[in-house]
Amino acid sequence: MDKIEKALRKLTVAERAKIKKIFNQLLSGDFSGLNIKKLKDRDDIFRVRFANLRIIFQRKKNGKIMILHLVRRNERTYKF
Repeated sequence: MDKIEKALRKLTVAERAKIKKIFNQLLSGDFSGLNIKKLKDRDDIFRVRFANLRIIFQRKKNGKIMILHLVRRNERTYKF
């Protein structure tokens, strides 16, 4: 089972709906209205913040988006 799918199953229905909407925005390239920040010391890795959830994604040189992690914010969130 995929880590992202497993993390999605642990969310509430409302959180899951919002995260899926954010995923669709990311994959379509529409970043408007999203709280996105580039991670330090990483050229192509960013995070999206929604409440206490973080979506870590990589933007490839060809413009494609790969979602790496979906986690609740804690002290180990950005250690990967």
